[in-house]
Amino acid sequence: MSATVISLRQARKQKARDSKAQSAAENRRKFGRTKPEKSREEVEASLQTKRFEGHKRTASPSSQSNED
Repeated sequence: MSATVISLRQARKQKARDSKAQSAAENRRKFGRTKPEKSREEVEASLQTKRFEGHKRTASPSSQSNED
């Protein structure tokens, strides 16, 4: 009847680490985005900004009022 001797302090800390790692994995699955998804969204946002800037109206010189 020989049992393995373990340190209860180390076992408690390991259990806490495992629990934290499991909850982190669940949060990554629920809320996280992959790196390709993030980069794709950045590219789409920059294209949208360029498209928006390209369609801006500029005031023509005749329509500006000179209030000197």
